Amino acid sequence: MHTKLQSLKSGMLPIALICGAVFYKWMGYLTFLSPYLIFAMLFITYCKLELKDFRIGRFQWILLAVQMLLSAATYCILLPAGHVVAEGVFICVFVPTATAAPVITGMLGGSISKVATYSLLCNIVVSIIGPGVLAAVGDHAEYTFFESLTLIMAKVLPLLLLPIVCALVLTRFAPKLHKKLANSQSLSFYLWAVALVIIVGSCVSFVINNWSPEESFDMIMLTLGALCVCLLQFKAGRVVGRRFGESVSGGQGLGQKNTVLAVWLALAYMNPVASVAPAAYIAFQNIINSWQLIRHKNS
Repeated sequence: MHTKLQSLKSGMLPIALICGAVFYKWMGYLTFLSPYLIFAMLFITYCKLELKDFRIGRFQWILLAVQMLLSAATYCILLPAGHVVAEGVFICVFVPTATAAPVITGMLGGSISKVATYSLLCNIVVSIIGPGVLAAVGDHAEYTFFESLTLIMAKVLPLLLLPIVCALVLTRFAPKLHKKLANSQSLSFYLWAVALVIIVGSCVSFVINNWSPEESFDMIMLTLGALCVCLLQFKAGRVVGRRFGESVSGGQGLGQKNTVLAVWLALAYMNPVASVAPAAYIAFQNIINSWQLIRHKNS
């Protein structure tokens, strides 16, 4: 029975990826479920943590410095290839860590608390400096600095903070339920599989609906650029993390991005074609995550 369950879990993520790609036309109707699924995954994952586990240390600051340097270097290196390509790939590096990163980190045996802390730090820093940086890099800005700051924070902070608050409240008022959820971490895996179908389907739908023959060269370059920086960030994060004995946490912290925010920022501040890069990044990072999870389950 245990072997059959392991086989089912190993095959679930590739099936989710294929289903998302095949049934992409219908995923738009389910996109509204994504925040709720991520909230549930984070809530279950954070039931394993205590407030004292959230400590900002050298690991998080170094990872943040590497992210900022990589984003600046990416923009400067790709600028000769065209401004649209440079800004589109840049946003894939500049945006903060995905809210779901601690969940995948936990599944891979990494430190949930370290990635959760980095995700919180990174999201706050990008929310503060993002409006100014994007106004300088982008083609246009539809919002003032303070409007941008408020909108970015409104998009990322509730989904980061509410699961933590709910988990802490549960510890205080329903300790038995809290303990049961803390010991039911496999639920996050199944929720992630469902979310993956929706995310990949939405990504495929976005690229197909926004494909333009006139912009095909830029779109191909943006897709290839997204693939390169995706691989680079996972690798760079693991290299940084290895110095602290946290290669998995480093890889997920730097490589797994808040791509929904990235697409929104690209559409708000840049040439709309640039949003193809973060849309493609969605597929690439989830293929890497799926491969890592399958490899981890079979090791």
